[in-house]
Amino acid sequence: MASTSNSNKMQKLASIDAQLRLLVPSKVSEDDKLVEYDALLLDRFLDILQDLHGEDLKETVQECYELSAEYEGKNDPKKLEELGNVLTSLDPGDSIVVAKAFSHMLNLANLAEEVQIAYRRRIKLKKGDFVDENSATTESDIEETLKRLVVDLNKSPEEVFDALKNQTVDLVFTAHPTQSVRRSLLQKHGRIRNCLAQLYGKDISPDDKQELDEALQREIQAAFRTDEIRRTQPTPQDEMRAGMSYFHETIWKGVPKFLRRVDTALKNIGINERVPYNAPLIQFSSWMGGDRDGNPRVTPEVTRDVCLLARLMAANLYYSQIEDLMFELSMWRCSDELRVRAEELHRSSRRDAKHYIEFWKQVPPNEPYRVILGDVRDKLYQTRERSRQMLSHGISDIPVEATFTNIEQFLEPLELCYRSLCSCGDQPIADGSLLDFLRQVSTFGLSLVRLDIRQESDRHTDVIDAITKYLEIGSYREWSEEQKQEWLLSELRGKRPLFGLDLPKTEEIADVLDTFHVIAELPADSFGAYIISMATTPSDVLAVELLQRECHVKQPLRVVPLFEKLADLEAAPAALARLFSIDWYRNRINGKQEVMIGYSDSGKDAGRFSAAWQLYKAQEELIKVAKQFGVKLTMFHGRGGTVGRGGGPTHLAILSQPPETIHGSLRVTVQGEVIEKSFGEEHLCFRTLQRFTAATLEHGMHPPVSPKPEWRALMDEMAVVATEEYRSIVFKEPRFVEYFRLATPELEYGRMNIGSRPSKRKPSGGIESLRAIPWIFAWTQTRFHLPVWLGFRAAFKHAIQKDIKNLHMLRQMYNEWPFFRVTIDLVEMVFAKGDPGIAALYDNLLVSQELWSFGERLRTNYEETKNLLLQIAGHKDLLEGDPYLKQRLRLRDSYITTLNVCQAYTLKRIRDPSYDVKFRPHISKEIMESNKSADELVKLNPTSEYAPGLEDTLILTMKGIAAGLQNTG
Repeated sequence: MASTSNSNKMQKLASIDAQLRLLVPSKVSEDDKLVEYDALLLDRFLDILQDLHGEDLKETVQECYELSAEYEGKNDPKKLEELGNVLTSLDPGDSIVVAKAFSHMLNLANLAEEVQIAYRRRIKLKKGDFVDENSATTESDIEETLKRLVVDLNKSPEEVFDALKNQTVDLVFTAHPTQSVRRSLLQKHGRIRNCLAQLYGKDISPDDKQELDEALQREIQAAFRTDEIRRTQPTPQDEMRAGMSYFHETIWKGVPKFLRRVDTALKNIGINERVPYNAPLIQFSSWMGGDRDGNPRVTPEVTRDVCLLARLMAANLYYSQIEDLMFELSMWRCSDELRVRAEELHRSSRRDAKHYIEFWKQVPPNEPYRVILGDVRDKLYQTRERSRQMLSHGISDIPVEATFTNIEQFLEPLELCYRSLCSCGDQPIADGSLLDFLRQVSTFGLSLVRLDIRQESDRHTDVIDAITKYLEIGSYREWSEEQKQEWLLSELRGKRPLFGLDLPKTEEIADVLDTFHVIAELPADSFGAYIISMATTPSDVLAVELLQRECHVKQPLRVVPLFEKLADLEAAPAALARLFSIDWYRNRINGKQEVMIGYSDSGKDAGRFSAAWQLYKAQEELIKVAKQFGVKLTMFHGRGGTVGRGGGPTHLAILSQPPETIHGSLRVTVQGEVIEKSFGEEHLCFRTLQRFTAATLEHGMHPPVSPKPEWRALMDEMAVVATEEYRSIVFKEPRFVEYFRLATPELEYGRMNIGSRPSKRKPSGGIESLRAIPWIFAWTQTRFHLPVWLGFRAAFKHAIQKDIKNLHMLRQMYNEWPFFRVTIDLVEMVFAKGDPGIAALYDNLLVSQELWSFGERLRTNYEETKNLLLQIAGHKDLLEGDPYLKQRLRLRDSYITTLNVCQAYTLKRIRDPSYDVKFRPHISKEIMESNKSADELVKLNPTSEYAPGLEDTLILTMKGIAAGLQNTG
């Protein structure tokens, strides 16, 4: 009898991959292999799961998936309860394994998707949709863009070439909230991707197929067996190493490869010149180890370490490549200029051969290029060793003269080789690896990335206040803005030092001054901008100029005010005008200024709708002010990875900026959580560089339309209403904070060890002091995404009720104005990822009963907002214009739902120890004797303050949901 019930159960539990095929239309287009890829990875994983943990556990995973799929099909909350019963009946060890299995399956789904994107890219399907970046393969190809500019928009090829070689995109890597995925796992994921792509390659022999399949299974098992959870919080140095690992893996080789593609694209429009190697098309900067705003762990010592580490990495990368170049340039014909230099070097050099693998004997004089490059290699070796010694001991016995200290010294011998080859008729050889190397030197310099420093304006005020009190001229903090400016300018124009070693210092003041001393001590090319957060007045900028001078910074960093909150954005143009009216400052900046605008905090402060519109208007106004004073303004966009923090598809975001605000010069943050998606793989890196370059070029040469006056008037009106609705709930509703903390995992977020920063600026504060990242993270986890859509309903309702003709105008804005379209499309994408039924489950389990009606009101608002949005976009269903994204989201839903239910019940057990659950017997059977049962997993976290296994289960669900929605905070 038992066997019959078992076989029924097995019939019911058709394999997950079979259900996948039922759930999702198998092909969206001819070149669609996504379901095939997904099913193969799942199939292999479930076999591994059964081998490791036994059939019962595999069946439990399949049962959870089936209940979740039934919920997705019918939206029946009873299914969530059934699923909750299955999950809460598992003992702690089994619970961890099941959460880990679903989290792992979502990571595999992401990998299948990346391989499918690469495959479609190769097929080069000519389809460009507005909503989703990944389906718009051609929209931002450099080749397509150049052709479109010349053929459709009648630009001359020379104009295009001129604009391209003079533009700069500076990508600024930031650490918060750093990867949700550990680096050891990222590498395994890369190998899984490669195996999968090769398995479906053409001309693959049966033996190759078998070996690749074995390798695939091995990597899937290794990833599953790796502890996903960081057991300690990363230091800023760890974050920086993780961020820099992408240079090693993809960016270093990706840049010259991308620039070759640009050369080819230019050739195809009739330009027979290459992009000059010193054209600053792509630059890289970093905040890792420089961003001290609210992060006490970023000390002056950390900044010093990070800079030296980056210089060491750069020297290493050049050094590992120089011998290949020596092999390549074996010619003997050369210019007289080069021959003379080679003979001089040959006579003088007695090099230390023990360091080298190749060319360790003296290079013969009849190989002049090798003689020159041999000298470059020696200097690189010394440069590397000096950085290593400075990093380890703070001093070095290698004289500075023996190393490269600036980029010009490094480029000079390479340029000499390039000129010589060209003059001897060997230009094709010069344009090979030597050109790639020159381009790398021009892009990465000696420091790999330039480090930005960010600090709060208040901290500078504290230092200057201490100085004025020490000078006995009063309290700087209490002076009016006019007095502050007058004093700062008189000191900046004068020469006298302001303070000596006897200046009384608190720890905080010493920290600020020591940071300036580190900037003065290290080579100038290690640094980029000095960013002041919470900057509101000209004195905030002048204070930093004065502190740089006082601390003997020989080449002062450019000072960049950051405007984030709604009120600061509104006041920014006037603040900039006041700054530019100061003669001393205008002379100092040499006609160039950078301003940073923050997306995360403005969204948290006023809601997404109003923040997006205010950011748009602020940029227009700032550009006007700069023009008035004859200053070229670069906008630095501090965008997050999530829509709530200003994220979204790259090229759409750029093309929807106001006209004339980019002007061939763009700086933008690449947030920790999207670095992997942008640079994790060679083809992803290539696509990212294309996308930024193409969109920046197109924005400059074919600016988007300016909004009509009536559109502006409507937006202004709607923004006021949207802000009112948003703030009335988030800031004015007395019990909102209580509801937010109960209904989301915000309180438990800090346990994830995601980044090195504390999740709050002030430990005791409410929503105001919460960082934008955990604020978004918490709502993303429950799939309610409140910060993204709250405020839209009131805005649209107000407009349509005021005059029904406004509905027609909103539709016109959607169809004709890129900014408005992108704003609406991104919110539509977030609705497609959301599920109010899941949010209701969290409410029922975790929120006190008297607050239930509050949650219901918010869910009604959600539904109304969604319907209004569809009405304006003219869509019947969410994402009807993007079948690819729709398919990809449906593939993930059932996994994510299981993790959501698991998370909600785990939170219930953590917060309410009296919550009664009845465990069934332990089911995971580790087949091999040498391995212990799943109980061992519980012991990985012996210090948890919760009941055994709950904390790990919770963290695994958080990571899994973040991977599934491809958004953290």
